[in-house]
This record gives sequence, C-alpha cells and structure tokens, in this order.
Amino acid sequence: MSLNNEQEQSTKGTEKLNREKSAAKEARSPKERIRVRLIPIWLRIIIVIVLLAICIIGGAAFGYGVIGEGNATDIFKKETWSHIIDLVKKQ
Repeated sequence: MSLNNEQEQSTKGTEKLNREKSAAKEARSPKERIRVRLIPIWLRIIIVIVLLAICIIGGAAFGYGVIGEGNATDIFKKETWSHIIDLVKKQ
C-alpha cells in the first residue's frame, strides 16, 4: 500500500514540475526576440553561386595551366573548349 502512495506522490510531483515548466514557457513566449538575419537567404544563395563559379574557373585555370602545362588564360578561349570537347567525344 505504501508503494502505491509513493508512486502517486511521484506522479503528482512530476505533473507539478511539468505544469511549472509549461507556465514558464508561456511567460517567456511573448518576450522572445524575433531573429533578424544579418545576411538574407536570397543573398546567401547568390554568394554561393558566385563562389561556385569562382571555384570552377579557378580549378579549370589551375588544371589547364599548371597540371596541363598550358597557358592558364587559354581557358577563356572558345578554341580551347572545342578542342577539349573533341578529345572527350573522340572514340
């Protein structure tokens, strides 16, 4: 019988703690600050796209100029890309 009373008291204590926590959350809710982002999402997307383009151009220049022992500025010429495409498509 005493075990049952201890369980009831434990349950009542837990319920009381839960009520206190929910009351504290309700009290804080109106006071919560609205988060203002320093960099908007649309600007983040643009930044990622620009950085991706820089990485692609830099990688192509490094690969063609240093690894391929060519001139790094040749990656901006149409003839270079048509030659690369011809090499890839050649069977």
